[in-house]
Amino acid sequence: MVAAAVAGATLVVSMTTAAAGAAPGGAGSVASDPVSVSVIPALPGPVQFTHAEAKVYAEAHPGSVPPGTNDFGCRPTAKHPRPVVLAHGSDSSSYSDWAAIAPRLHDAGYCVFAVDFGGAPGATTFGTEDMYVSGEQVAGFVGRVLRETGAAKVDLVGFSQGATVTRYFIAELGGAGVVDQWIGLASPSYGGVFYGLVPAADAIPGGRDLVSLFTTVAVAQQAEGSDFLAALNADGDTVPGVSYTTIGTRYDEMIQPYTNIALRGPGATNILIQDRCPQNMTGHMNMVYDEYTIGLTLQVLDPRASDPVCTRVPLGTGLIGMIGS
Repeated sequence: MVAAAVAGATLVVSMTTAAAGAAPGGAGSVASDPVSVSVIPALPGPVQFTHAEAKVYAEAHPGSVPPGTNDFGCRPTAKHPRPVVLAHGSDSSSYSDWAAIAPRLHDAGYCVFAVDFGGAPGATTFGTEDMYVSGEQVAGFVGRVLRETGAAKVDLVGFSQGATVTRYFIAELGGAGVVDQWIGLASPSYGGVFYGLVPAADAIPGGRDLVSLFTTVAVAQQAEGSDFLAALNADGDTVPGVSYTTIGTRYDEMIQPYTNIALRGPGATNILIQDRCPQNMTGHMNMVYDEYTIGLTLQVLDPRASDPVCTRVPLGTGLIGMIGS
């Protein structure tokens, strides 16, 4: 580990992730941990309107980035003084998860950044490896964003695993000093039982190891009762000085019970989509492409943004496309 002073705060990053400041262009690797790599994607891709289409495009064009994202020449404005750093979910990428939201943020005047973290060497998807290492990779990337934009702080938006990785960065790697707002979309704050897989595994000696074997290290770390989540939440799930907001859905396919999405610490705001828009039955996979969720995210980042429009979203929207793609 090494410590790097950034914007008056100390970020603790691994020796490999400290290289995140290097990669002047292209989709260069920014970490070379033997079992986990991170990449700053830089190949421009188009706006996408469904998660399945974005996933297919990302698989065909590794290293893609949503329009307007990772422009290190961007300078924050008085209206939006903090860059927004996006953190993707499990077995995914920045493009796959953010090809709808990132362009909207850019068009609204934000400097927008995203890093592909926690990938196995040679893999084309990310968010599969040890989340402790992924947190260090995010820390290194945030450090570069602050240095190059000249901003004092960032806002973080994490989807699924990305919400937990960024929360770990805030709580354990010095991120509290450089983060103003944290927004978790479908955040596995207290983990999920994954359709009963976790209780079944707990009934078998060594069953938790099987979860990792048959899924990924990162998925096992997001299971309800995991050592990772227990340690992260042991002293409270929020840190003073950071504004926390979760946005969740009652129909989450991955996090059950859905109440495990909510944070319990001081200063946390928990938004359940159906409390505000009952006819929106979007699930976990669809959230980052759901117009209402996108609108809520923009409004949490800036209360001056327009209220999201509530429309009907049928149960299971986008799910089959993600399974089949």
